Amino acid sequence: MGRKLAREETMKLLYQMDMNNDYSESSVKDFIENGELNKEEKEYISSSAVTILKNLDTIDKNISQNIRGWKISRLAKVDLSILRIAIYELLYREDIPIEVCINEAIEIAKKYSTEESSKFINGMLGNFVRTMENR
Repeated sequence: MGRKLAREETMKLLYQMDMNNDYSESSVKDFIENGELNKEEKEYISSSAVTILKNLDTIDKNISQNIRGWKISRLAKVDLSILRIAIYELLYREDIPIEVCINEAIEIAKKYSTEESSKFINGMLGNFVRTMENR
């Protein structure tokens, strides 16, 4: 599965951290050690989660600025986790095409959230990309 599975597992990790209010790097390490993941998946999850945690304020600020009519605190935790991964990839991973970031986020939302959430995430990420292009 590779990166697709790694994204899903990263979403689960971020969700777990949010639910437990534990954003420590030891939580990342424990999650990776307890999962049945290959080396590439472990590296992606570790790198992604650590970078997301270090830049959480910036990532959440970008989410807040692009969810019209919503507050970040009102988002479903699963949706917030998906958005955090997508914004992380869009901001910090130039090796991943924009379309791939958005499509993967939508697919994860369809699998773990609702059809409405996948549309919301698509719209929010579209707003974010347009904002990025206008900078």
